[in-house]
Amino acid sequence: MSDEELIQRFESDAIPEGSFHHADHVRLAFAYLSQHSILDALRRFSLALKRFAAARGKTKLYNETVTCAYFFLIRERMTRFEMQLGKTPNWDEFAAQNSDLLQWKDGILGSYYREATLKSDLARTVFVLPDKCFERQTSLLEVPRYQR
Repeated sequence: MSDEELIQRFESDAIPEGSFHHADHVRLAFAYLSQHSILDALRRFSLALKRFAAARGKTKLYNETVTCAYFFLIRERMTRFEMQLGKTPNWDEFAAQNSDLLQWKDGILGSYYREATLKSDLARTVFVLPDKCFERQTSLLEVPRYQR
């Protein structure tokens, strides 16, 4: 299926509920990034994803931090591919070289974020910067403001 067809099917809600998993999210993000500038792609993707979740009564599953973090990681990897090989990757080439992005359980975001941060209401609502680089043992989201 082409990038255009995948986007069209997703935006027209033609993808069955139980058949859209993490690797499919990555594939769809790749499709949007292949067709649009990064910020326009992110806007379109996140709006479509929110509509998809809402149509299934699962609005609480959308996470802005996870969406943005994966989106920028995917774009970075696409650019690295282009710089190394001098061409834009197709999906099969991209997936073969970036299998770590396709793995949800124990996935790549665990290298950047504490679990509590990703599960927080703040992370679901807005993009939160990676926090594993901080030396604190707890997430800033877990520390009351007066103790920071």
